[in-house]
Amino acid sequence: MWWESWTELLLDVTITIAVTWVNVLYVADTSWGNSGLSVRSTAIVVGLTLIVRRRYPVAVAVATLALAPLPSFTPRAALPIALYSAARHGRSRGALVVVSGAAFLAVAVGRVWFMRSGHILVPWEPETYVELGLVVVPVLFGLYITARRTVMENLKDRAERLERERHLLAEQARSEERARIAQEMHDVVAHRVSLMVVHAGALEIDPDQSERAAQAGQMIGQIGRQALGELRQVLGVLRLSDKEDCPVPLSPQPSLEDLTKLLQQSRDTGVPVALRITGERHPLGGTAERTAYRLVQEALTNVHKHAGHATTVVHLHYLPGGLRVTVENDAPSTRPLLDLPSGGHGLNGLRERVSVLGGTFLAAEGPGGGFQVSAWIPAVKGAA
Repeated sequence: MWWESWTELLLDVTITIAVTWVNVLYVADTSWGNSGLSVRSTAIVVGLTLIVRRRYPVAVAVATLALAPLPSFTPRAALPIALYSAARHGRSRGALVVVSGAAFLAVAVGRVWFMRSGHILVPWEPETYVELGLVVVPVLFGLYITARRTVMENLKDRAERLERERHLLAEQARSEERARIAQEMHDVVAHRVSLMVVHAGALEIDPDQSERAAQAGQMIGQIGRQALGELRQVLGVLRLSDKEDCPVPLSPQPSLEDLTKLLQQSRDTGVPVALRITGERHPLGGTAERTAYRLVQEALTNVHKHAGHATTVVHLHYLPGGLRVTVENDAPSTRPLLDLPSGGHGLNGLRERVSVLGGTFLAAEGPGGGFQVSAWIPAVKGAA
């Protein structure tokens, strides 16, 4: 299609009819009206060529110049529109320069010839500048409109590109937030539920020891309440908005200060856990301490799942730039009594947590058949 809309088609049809009508009237009102049918026909053809000005802009401008009865006739109707179309829709700047120069020269020469043929000594009267302006102004205006549209299209493309990038960044942020929430849910639930299952398994194995059953039941209730409390905190954060208060009171996130309680919960299930702290203790930042806590928590969860009551050592080695955490368990002497499900997401989540802080993470089998989880966690200044 030559026209992008019905409005452009209607505009071109209107311009063509109007210019053709003006050409015919102009020829009839001048001495050319007695020149015969050929001049009138030429005036009509000059006007009708404008209907294809968008498709063949330079050709229309050339035809307008070539078919004009006299050079001074052309600018009065069709030539300004033809030159504007060549500047606005033409693809070759060289062709535009040639056509514009030819039109300017034709108008200037024609005007001089017209004045001298009428025995007028001053050819450069105001009307001459008007006709020359009808050559220059349309070209400049067409170039301006083209440049303006190019700038607007570039701005539109840039805005669309920025909008796409914004959507991609938003989607990436949502994906990262979903992954973070999934990791938090895993950290909150997996360890507590594993302890609860271990205690419940002890009751199933030896149901006649009423005192032990009472202790195990009490421990299961306490761990369950802790798991529910932490789960409610995570869900409460998800419900937070700028206009609503959090419906669940938030408590501080776990840190290395809570490590003693975490180890005691594992000891209560029968797992011998030892804690070793070396180096000069110093603050690491809330994010680093929380990551270290989650690493020990996940490592102990894996001990409950895969190593049973294997001896486990948690080693915290403080260094000037951060903390090295190592959790190592011996090879299990017996197979765990309960088969707890494992999807492998915990260690992958820990690796991501440590990598975000700029640390290193390693999880591998030990030389004696046990398993070791180790990480270097750099201190994070100013992190909560």
